[in-house]
Amino acid sequence: MLNYKAQIAELIKKQLDEIEVEQISYAIEIPPKPEMGDYAFPCFKLARILRRSPQQIAAELAQKINMHPFLKRVQAAGPYVNFFLNYTTLAQDVLSSVYLGGTGFARKPGNDKTIVIDYSSPNIAKPFHIGHLRSTIIGQSLYNIYTYLGYNCVGINHLGDWGTQFGKQILAYKLWGDDTAISQNPIKEFVKLYIRFHDEAEQNPDLNDQARAWFKKLENGDREARDIWKWMGEESLKEFAVLYEKLNVSFDHNTGESFYLDKVPEIVEMLQAKGLLIESDGAYVVELGEDMPPCLIIKADGTTIYTSRDIAAAFYRKRTFNFDKALYLTDYAQNLHFKQWIKVIELMGMDFAQDLIHASFGRVRLTEGPMQTRKGTSILLEELLNEAYKKTLSIIAERNPNLPDREKVAEQVAVGAIIFNDLYNNRMSDIVFNWEEVLNFDGETGPYLQYTYARSCRVLEKCPVDVTDDIDYSILDEPETISLIKSIYHLPEVITRAGAEYEPSVLSRHIMQIARNFNRFYHNNQIICEDDEKLKARLLMCYAANKVIKIGLDLLNMPSPERM
Repeated sequence: MLNYKAQIAELIKKQLDEIEVEQISYAIEIPPKPEMGDYAFPCFKLARILRRSPQQIAAELAQKINMHPFLKRVQAAGPYVNFFLNYTTLAQDVLSSVYLGGTGFARKPGNDKTIVIDYSSPNIAKPFHIGHLRSTIIGQSLYNIYTYLGYNCVGINHLGDWGTQFGKQILAYKLWGDDTAISQNPIKEFVKLYIRFHDEAEQNPDLNDQARAWFKKLENGDREARDIWKWMGEESLKEFAVLYEKLNVSFDHNTGESFYLDKVPEIVEMLQAKGLLIESDGAYVVELGEDMPPCLIIKADGTTIYTSRDIAAAFYRKRTFNFDKALYLTDYAQNLHFKQWIKVIELMGMDFAQDLIHASFGRVRLTEGPMQTRKGTSILLEELLNEAYKKTLSIIAERNPNLPDREKVAEQVAVGAIIFNDLYNNRMSDIVFNWEEVLNFDGETGPYLQYTYARSCRVLEKCPVDVTDDIDYSILDEPETISLIKSIYHLPEVITRAGAEYEPSVLSRHIMQIARNFNRFYHNNQIICEDDEKLKARLLMCYAANKVIKIGLDLLNMPSPERM
């Protein structure tokens, strides 16, 4: 497709020697209302350079700019030069591009750049609750987006399989574990033991010392400690695999913290060699200056900490994948942690420190307060999926009882509702979890988006599109049709922006706008009609909307049922 913004910038540049074309392009805006044009160039900054008022400059530019076939008119409006596109040319450009490219029309060719994405990362021996959902959903969507943009993506599930909590888990199992109960529902029983440990430790603080001793055994390779830890990990991965399959989430590598244990000594040696490691009350830290507290590397009891393992992981990933960027998706409660260990790598003189990006996000909390596994106040993802499925199935039974494969469709819609509820929110926003809102199937929701896609599929099933060279694109001149075409045209730049800002909500909101525009087009224009020219043009319009909504669903990692 033609880059209209770039073309307009070139037309303006021919009249202005005082400013570079890149500056012009950066300044060009999209007006808030269609009657103000499709693009606008503000002249405020030129006033000082040209020593004339912005209004005068705008009027002169509007008169001098050479018209082009893609433009309908150019006019001054106060300090702005407004550009109106030729919508017949735009329709032909956009719809033919989508027809030829299908769901790949906005795809970018490979750019030989590698991005490592660290996402999901649940804790072993604990259930997968909705607090883990954001990292999983945002991470998978960004993986899809970057792949579409031509990156070589490496997805890593950095499992929480190490740390002092495993001393607590092992001790709890040794004291109160019931093998029969555990064999029937391992994760549920592990959590019960973890909760009981914290309840008992409040009355008997000595249990904390015993737990630390068990973790020390684990770090030292004690056979019994390692066997229990390994067993807990294996049972957890079985449960995670079921949930990941339901969400269509996958990873290139499942490597937990323990994978990097044997790589920490090298990091310690490097820090010592550079004179960065300082003893502090028996522990070893790296001083980070006045703006940040010291970064703990080795605890006083000689055990490692997740900070040292994160540093080791970053070095390993740079050596193994030679990434151009490494993206870490955790909630903002870990902001200081990431600033600290990334600063340590910078102090070590490693240039790749600037390529380590912590894309933090808001937290999920319940209406009654934060979730805590140790308090038993968390909603399990399995619970959420089951409740969403039940409600969806009941709605389908009421509205479309003869729908084929309605159990499968109900599962697809339930998953879509959960994913879209998360991705429609800005990444940095906190989410107060509310059952009614998540499972609301009206308004700007995942089911609405999926239903719009299914509606376009039904139209195309009844009358397949057959594009020939004699389509009359001037027929597509209704306001709602033009709005749909324009929203489709902007999709490639929206996908690029979503990747640049690590922000899937940019894409989800734009795809929702396309869906709304399509539904207005659908309601105001009879697609399958007796007028052959209108039939061909409107079918092509429907085909294009179908393909771009499918692109959005795929990149957001949402199922796309063709019937609902």
